[in-house]
Amino acid sequence: MLKKSSAFAALGGLVYSTDSGRHCPDCKQPVDACTCKQKLIPEGDGIARVRRESKGRGGKTVTTISGVPLALEALTALATALKKRCGCGGSLKEGVIEIQGDHVELLLSELTARGFKAKKSGG
Repeated sequence: MLKKSSAFAALGGLVYSTDSGRHCPDCKQPVDACTCKQKLIPEGDGIARVRRESKGRGGKTVTTISGVPLALEALTALATALKKRCGCGGSLKEGVIEIQGDHVELLLSELTARGFKAKKSGG
């Protein structure tokens, strides 16, 4: 019969570590704090695609904008300006701007006025 020990030394080493998660292979920093790839512009055809979605959001309508050829800082600034223009909330997730509500036509005209090639995507 094995004797149960309550001492940490009996556990044989590492019990808990916070040094885990996703790290950038180039700079070895956590992905959230990585500065080496923030200057890069995402690959794509340079056309911003605007679509209305409600799938997976509990029936709530969200307008998404993907494929905007900007670096992370400029994309964050654009998302903030578009949210103010629509007068609603939203977020930026993995390079996709999400604006709460159905604002497809307004966002298409706003992106075109800012000099982006934008087109309606989806139904």
